[in-house]
Amino acid sequence: MKKEDKEIFRDSIGTIDDSGKRNFIFPKKPKGKFYKYRTLVSWALLAFMFAAPFIKINGNQFLLFNVIERKFHIFGFPFWPQDFHLLVISLLVSVVFIILFTVVFGRIFCGWICPQTIFMEMIFRKIEYLIDGDRTKQIKLNKQSWNAEKIRKRILKGIVFFLISFIIANVFFAYIIGSDVLIEHITDGPLNHIGTLVKLLVFTAVFYFVFAWFREQVCIIVCPYGRLQGVLLDNKSINVAYDFVRGEGEKGRKPVRKGENREASGFGDCVECMQCVQVCPTGIDIRNGTQLECINCTACIDACDEIMDTVGFEKGLIRYASEDNIEKKEKFKFNGRLIAYSTLLTILIGVFITMLFLRNDVEATILRLPGQIFQTTETTVKNVYTFKLINKTTKNIEDIEIKLNSHKGEITMIGGLSKVEKQGLKEGTLFIEIDKKDLNSSNEKLKVGVYSKGKLIESTTTNFAGPIKIN
Repeated sequence: MKKEDKEIFRDSIGTIDDSGKRNFIFPKKPKGKFYKYRTLVSWALLAFMFAAPFIKINGNQFLLFNVIERKFHIFGFPFWPQDFHLLVISLLVSVVFIILFTVVFGRIFCGWICPQTIFMEMIFRKIEYLIDGDRTKQIKLNKQSWNAEKIRKRILKGIVFFLISFIIANVFFAYIIGSDVLIEHITDGPLNHIGTLVKLLVFTAVFYFVFAWFREQVCIIVCPYGRLQGVLLDNKSINVAYDFVRGEGEKGRKPVRKGENREASGFGDCVECMQCVQVCPTGIDIRNGTQLECINCTACIDACDEIMDTVGFEKGLIRYASEDNIEKKEKFKFNGRLIAYSTLLTILIGVFITMLFLRNDVEATILRLPGQIFQTTETTVKNVYTFKLINKTTKNIEDIEIKLNSHKGEITMIGGLSKVEKQGLKEGTLFIEIDKKDLNSSNEKLKVGVYSKGKLIESTTTNFAGPIKIN
């Protein structure tokens, strides 16, 4: 590509150099109002993330996503595979909320809430500043030969990064297998649970790779949310944006001179300090407009505001604003697109809450045993069934009886059934026998009730096969 074409606009992402190799980013340590706010939000979210799997509500882990054993706890409420419809609705709510949030506020989630950004910028990057120094020292260290200083710092940083990755992997595992199981495996000794230890080390290696080497590439290459913003954003979306009207002026931008009348000169307020580029964790120039790599971290806002304050210009050259706000001075309006998303989100939330409250604490399933035909006597017909009782509560269900509610007949359970443990599952076999004269067809629908201490706690239906009735 010609040099003049490159000066017009970049033609590749900032993390790739001209030869196509990885260009490591060494961002300057950010500081300022927004960085302080982000730090507070990050510490709060980190405290929640590390504490959530160890908090119990009514004996239930606050958040649990045990896919292997199909156990899920959301805010202390247990969910089973039979509650899959609730999971689908909750995912739809999340997707629509993210779409609505992105349409209005752009990629603010990435800069303020995303775990990848929080871990990278608020933990690993801070440690890197502590060990390697700020941007200039990091660049110098990266270029210098492997002397004692570089080896010492690289080994120290590697050990610290590995230990933090190992801690994160343990917390991550607490969400998957449960905090009680994790603590049990730790207290028993890692060597007694080699499988768990190997998995922990694998996840530790993944986290170490991501935060020590892959870094911002996760946001640029892997994360699908960054791709979505190109579809979801429009000229009215609020992003971290450069005020090109004010910054470029009539003649463009140039460094400021002491005592210069900037307005009379025709140049914009951008003084070409490059601070917005140097603090960017993904290596972009925000002055080129909204870009895929921008995670709305606000580091460029703080850097630019500091320079504007120093040279005596008004702050806000880079700020949260929409393109229409910058170019046309239009204020934010709640348009038809936002109304449609908001209406859909409200409906989905209403459906989810309604279904949540209508969810049964006990779920019963009774099915005819496949491949078995009915048995008959002179007066009765008998079918064999399998049953499944799920107790979603935190209390044992005792003195259980299963009775016919729609027909007269007898239910005989093989082995009996006394109770179902809290958050437990009980499976078994039973026979249903009904008098021939009470059957109206060869495939009768039965209503069956599950009782605990004489009280109906759940009802279900099943089919009852019998001989063809000839009138």
